[in-house]
Amino acid sequence: MTKMRTVDAAILILEKEGATEIFGLPGAAINPFYSAMKDHGGINHTLARHVEGASHMADGYSRAAEGNIGVCTGTSGPAGTDMITGLYAAWADSVPMLCITGQAPVAKLHKEDFQAVDIETIAAPVTKLAMTVKEPGQIPGAFQKAFYLMRSGRPGPVLLDLPIDVQMAEIEFDIDAYEPLAPNKPAATRKQAEKALDILLAGKHPLIVAGGGVISAEASAQLVELAELLSIPVIPTLMGWGSIPDNHPLMAGMVGLQTAHRYGNATFLESDAVIGIGNRWANRHTGGLDTYTKGRKFVHVDIEPTQIGRVFSPDLGIVSDAAAALDVLLEAARGRKAAGTVPDYTSWANECAARKGSLQRKTHFDNVPMKPQRVYEEMNKAFGEDTTYVSTIGLSQIAGAQMLHVFGPRRWINAGQAGPLGWTGPAALGVVRGKPGQPVVALSGDYDFQFMIEELAVGAQFKLPYIHVVVNNSYLGLIRQSQRGFKMDYHVSLAFENINSPETNGYGVDHIKVAEGLGCKAVRVERPEDMPAAFAEAKRLMDEFQVPVVVEAILERVTNIAMGTELDNVNEFNDLAETAADAPTAIMALSMLG
Repeated sequence: MTKMRTVDAAILILEKEGATEIFGLPGAAINPFYSAMKDHGGINHTLARHVEGASHMADGYSRAAEGNIGVCTGTSGPAGTDMITGLYAAWADSVPMLCITGQAPVAKLHKEDFQAVDIETIAAPVTKLAMTVKEPGQIPGAFQKAFYLMRSGRPGPVLLDLPIDVQMAEIEFDIDAYEPLAPNKPAATRKQAEKALDILLAGKHPLIVAGGGVISAEASAQLVELAELLSIPVIPTLMGWGSIPDNHPLMAGMVGLQTAHRYGNATFLESDAVIGIGNRWANRHTGGLDTYTKGRKFVHVDIEPTQIGRVFSPDLGIVSDAAAALDVLLEAARGRKAAGTVPDYTSWANECAARKGSLQRKTHFDNVPMKPQRVYEEMNKAFGEDTTYVSTIGLSQIAGAQMLHVFGPRRWINAGQAGPLGWTGPAALGVVRGKPGQPVVALSGDYDFQFMIEELAVGAQFKLPYIHVVVNNSYLGLIRQSQRGFKMDYHVSLAFENINSPETNGYGVDHIKVAEGLGCKAVRVERPEDMPAAFAEAKRLMDEFQVPVVVEAILERVTNIAMGTELDNVNEFNDLAETAADAPTAIMALSMLG
């Protein structure tokens, strides 16, 4: 055994567990940990400008690729409280992330010492474990348990709080004798799979709903194989978007009140048997439960036992990891296929495809100022199938989900449940760290962009290139739209005459100057016909300077985006596509309508 400081042991454990990307800020109470990081030399650290930004970077890194666990570090007191929004975003979307905070000495925790706060209690509701480690000898076990919990069952974040005297204490530790704990993942049985198929295949119009659990379990290939084997269309949720490529014939569209496709909702309303795998039945997906469930049988597969029946009681609930469930469903389905007992759903699948080729929204508008739909059309043209999109919340995210295309798992990175403004930029930096060399495009409204805008400097300092599309209407657009029901437009405008930048024409903040002042490049676009050249220039600048590049699209001030109260009551607000020219980047051209 070797005697060493607890923080030196912690760094060795991080290395062995494969968590070698840290995003954070040093401070007095966490400096021993930083000294261990410096001495080790094998940990990559990205210095954030705000601890909340660091937490979103770690979150984005975790989401970017299989097996990633991002680590966020900060000092005591406000650094820990700054992490709470990041912990919530990760917890809500089942993302593993480790936050490590410094703390006052153990003997002073009850004395209201400087920056001593009970972060263990504060963080408990949004973590799988929040622990102030008060005994030096518990450090290895605390980290071992943290990684076990982050990877077991429904994934999620952990916070470890390290008093400064505990960090500096010495313990006997042998990294060669340390082994990561095998995660616990429940698996569906063959009997359960057969019962699930009994319900699904009894339907005339069955569907598979694929949630984020399919992606986190790395089970997208099995999902597509099952859909193809049974000829059953797939409805991905917002968190499951990319589990089946948008251009796959059996991708039937997303369903919901906001981030949904017209054809997806129409197809779901025609269904009679649904199996949900790794999904939560989130309210923005289901809308009213009477409409969603009426006339349908449901099977729900989820890794977390208490998710079954949380929103509504299914006809059959199965607690299982999505990959394990899909493996055994495939095994059972192959047996039925060989026995000739699988109904022929070709006609149903063709009906779904026909809706995909007809129920579309218009994107090709020539208005100046621009309509947002045209921006997403130009994004579809400019960015290839290997693009990873990062977004958070607002009309930008909602319209983006309605009109952009995603062609693989982990290519739509979105804080789906928490939706914290400001998440997009720092999360995109984490995604760039998590999938280096791959194209990353962030999408924000102007308000989301202004939250945590300082983190652009991190991308400039550490050469983390990506393109950040900012659709600027100088409004809190989603809140303005929701205020329509209250007959008001109250404190939602961001517009003002900028005395230093009259060229912003009353749109307020000069995002170009701010981005350039933070060491990045930026391009402003005011006319739709200039979008292709702007994206081309953004790619050139990104390649040349290896920094984030902002593309600001100046939109009309008010655009209402399609949303509603029920799946059969979505207000479209804007023109629908009537010809193929109205939606030139749609997955299926409007050939049925000319």
